[in-house]
Amino acid sequence: MEQAEALPPHQRPSIRELGRRTEAAETPFRARNVEDIQRRIATRDLLPSVAPPRAAAPAAPAEPPLVTVARTGNRLLVAAACDAARALGLHPGMAATQARALVPGLDVCDADPRADAALLDALALYAARRWTPRAAVAGADGLFLDLSGVAHLFGGEERMCARILRFCARAGYRARIAVAGTPGAAHALARFGPAPLSLCPPGGEPDALAPLPLAALRLEEDALATARRLGLERIGDLVAMPRGPLQRRFGRQTLTRLDQALGRAAEPIDPVVPEEAPRAELRFAEPIATPEAIAQAMAELMARLIDDLAKAGLAARILTLAGDRVDGAAQSITIGTARATRDSRHLLRLLGMKIETIEPGYGLDALRLIAVRTEPLGPETVAGALTGEPPSADLAPLVDRLAGRIGARHLFRLSAVESDVPERSVRRTGPLGAVHPWPDYPRPVRLLSPPERVENVVALLPDLPPRRFTWRGRAYRIARADGPERIFGEWWRRTAEAEAVRDYFQVEDEGGERFWLYRRGDGVDVATGDLSWYLHGVFA
Repeated sequence: MEQAEALPPHQRPSIRELGRRTEAAETPFRARNVEDIQRRIATRDLLPSVAPPRAAAPAAPAEPPLVTVARTGNRLLVAAACDAARALGLHPGMAATQARALVPGLDVCDADPRADAALLDALALYAARRWTPRAAVAGADGLFLDLSGVAHLFGGEERMCARILRFCARAGYRARIAVAGTPGAAHALARFGPAPLSLCPPGGEPDALAPLPLAALRLEEDALATARRLGLERIGDLVAMPRGPLQRRFGRQTLTRLDQALGRAAEPIDPVVPEEAPRAELRFAEPIATPEAIAQAMAELMARLIDDLAKAGLAARILTLAGDRVDGAAQSITIGTARATRDSRHLLRLLGMKIETIEPGYGLDALRLIAVRTEPLGPETVAGALTGEPPSADLAPLVDRLAGRIGARHLFRLSAVESDVPERSVRRTGPLGAVHPWPDYPRPVRLLSPPERVENVVALLPDLPPRRFTWRGRAYRIARADGPERIFGEWWRRTAEAEAVRDYFQVEDEGGERFWLYRRGDGVDVATGDLSWYLHGVFA
C-alpha cells in the first residue's frame, strides 16, 4: 500500500486491483489437528443462515358461497345455503336479491325440489330395508325412523345412530340425528339441538325443548310473527303460558304442535312401504286338504303370477308357496331355478316335487305364490341353423330338477383361481356359471381339506423325496417319486406367509397308490418352515 502511494497518480493501481488478494484462502481441510477441524465446523454451524426466505405459495382461491333459490309466488327466495353463506348472514327464506346485495360474487343455483324428494324417498326405502320397517319422509329435509324394537339389534340407540351417521358421511351427506319419545321432539332436536347426535331420555322432552326457538315446533309464519311481537322466543315461554290464552292468540295449530312435541297428543307418521314382490293369492270358501286340490290351486296361482311377470318384463328365480291352515299355522315351500324363467310347466313341476311336504292339517284357507326373487327377462339369441352355430342342450331344467331332489348346495362346478397355493386355486361356482380354465400343472383329483399330518417320514434334506411315511396308522414305502415343486406363501394375504415355503412331491408306493405330499420349509432356513410333512391330495 505504501509503495502504491509513492507512485505518481497516473501510475497508481485502481482501488479494485488494490482490493484483490493473490494468496490462497485458508480452508478447514488444512488444519493441523482434528480439534482445529471440529472447532471450525462448530463455528460454521453457529453462523446464522443468510439464505433469503422462500416466498409463500399463493393460496388457492376459495370457492364462492353457494345458495339455491326457488320461486315462491312472484318472489325468488333462498331455499338452502352452505356453511360459508350462513356465516355471512344468508339464510333460507331470504330474498335472492338481498342475498346477492349482501355477498358480491355469490354462487346462485336453482333448487330442484323433485330431485330432493326423490333422494329422500330413496333414503327412506333404504332405511326401511336396512334399519327399521317404519321409516317416513319428514318434510323436505329429513326422515322419521321408528327405532322401537330394532335398536337392540344394532347395540343400542347410540351405536345405531352413530352407524347411520357414518353411512351418511360415506355417502357424502352431513346428517344430524336426534332420538326422542315423540316425532315432534326428535324433529326439533335434530334441527335446532346443540350436537349432531342428541339422545333425549324418556320423559325429558320438556326440559330438552325449553331452550329451543319457536321455529323448532314447525309453526306457521303468522304464529312466529305474533310470538315475536309479544317477545316470546323459546319453547319454554309457550309451555309456561295458560292453554286458553295460548290458543286464542296463536291458534289451534300452535297448541297441537306443542302437544305433539311434548307427547300429549299423538302424531302419526306415514311410513314408506318397500316395493312388494309379485304375488298371486287365492282364498277358499271351504278349506282344501288333498294334494290334487292343492295342485289345482297352484296351477291357477301360477297362471296369474306368470301373467303379472310378463307384463313387468320379469322372470322368476325363487318362488315361495305359502298357505294358511285353519288352526292358524303356516305352511310354505320354496323352489329356485338356475336361470330366470317364466316357463309355468317347469315351475309347476318343481313345486309338485315338494307338494308332499305340505301338512294341511284340517285344511288350508288360503294359498299365496310369491316371486321372492326376480330378474329382467329379454330376448336371447338361440344357437341353431340361423346363427351358424351348432345347437346346444339346455341344462337349466335338468339342474333345477336335480337341485329339487338333492339340494342346490350339492350342485356346483369347479373353477380355477389365480393362486399358487393349492387350496386357494379352486372355488365353487354355480352349475351354469362361467368357469376359468385350469393351468397345465399336475394336480391330484382329490384334495384333502385340511391337509393331514403324516408321521415317521424318512427323507434326506434338502431336496430328496421321502422314502417312507405313515398315514392314518398305515405305513407306506415309496417306490417312485417326483419333485420337489416349490410353492411360496402369499405374503400379501398374511404376514405369516412372508417367508413360508412348501416343497411338494408326487410319490407312488409299492402297491401303486399315488399321493401328493409336501414339506413345510426348504430344508435349509428354519424361518421357512418347521420341516413337518403333510398329505394334501390323492391321485386317481
